[in-house]
Amino acid sequence: MSLLTVKNLRVTFDTEAGRVEAVRGVSFDLGRERLGIVGESGSGKTMTGRSVLRLIRPPGKIEADEMTFDGIDLMRASETQMRALRGPRIAMVMQDPKYSLNPVMKVGAQLTEGLRQRDRLSKPEAYAKAIDALNAVQIRDPARVMEAYPHELSGGMGQRVMIAMMLIPNPDLLIADEPTSALDVTVQAEVLSILDNLVKTRGMGLIFISHDLRLVARFCDRVLVMYKGKVVEELAAKDLMQAKHPYTQGLLNCLPRIGGSRAPLPSLDRDASWAL
Repeated sequence: MSLLTVKNLRVTFDTEAGRVEAVRGVSFDLGRERLGIVGESGSGKTMTGRSVLRLIRPPGKIEADEMTFDGIDLMRASETQMRALRGPRIAMVMQDPKYSLNPVMKVGAQLTEGLRQRDRLSKPEAYAKAIDALNAVQIRDPARVMEAYPHELSGGMGQRVMIAMMLIPNPDLLIADEPTSALDVTVQAEVLSILDNLVKTRGMGLIFISHDLRLVARFCDRVLVMYKGKVVEELAAKDLMQAKHPYTQGLLNCLPRIGGSRAPLPSLDRDASWAL
């Protein structure tokens, strides 16, 4: 059964230079699985994820023939209804925790704020739930992290805190925007293991936005390849390295290979027809 259905999603921005089409006719269905969205910077990956949460503000405009989540029409939902969905049912991990966490608030205050204000939990109850969330993302000393400021955490630790914050309400859908881009290989593997375990144990749907094709091929179930705001190819993640579209093939050819040629990496020769 489909958890999220998106049909002909379009995101436009009216600028002084004219209308800019950031997302053009994107359609996909998501079950309780791991869906990867890949493409170059500016291809519309993040805009697609933000659109599901209706986080595009004027002069941006979202249009779609259909965008439903668990039977709820997201295009017709009021802002009050969307606020009820954001966090408790649909959560999003932003790309850089240093810009997502409040630098003048301790981590514990940020993790418990929603629990105190939205769920009306007592201070001890909210604290206990935040500690459980930090344990779930394999933070060894959660009590110390609760008392830390964001600048006192490493990039990997900050990313885990963001994932914990999004998982506290136990959402049905998690949108992860480049959650491992700033992490070293060891920490990256740990974060992916956490996300994989959450999909399997909680039955959560995951949209995994990334520019790392090899990573997506290993981690996801299906992949959407985006170019200039549109999906140019959709395929099973295990088949990504045998992609047919020339744009996807071009991206794969630009990847460095251990033991490969020392010649400069090839550049991507774009065809105007890809954007049509």
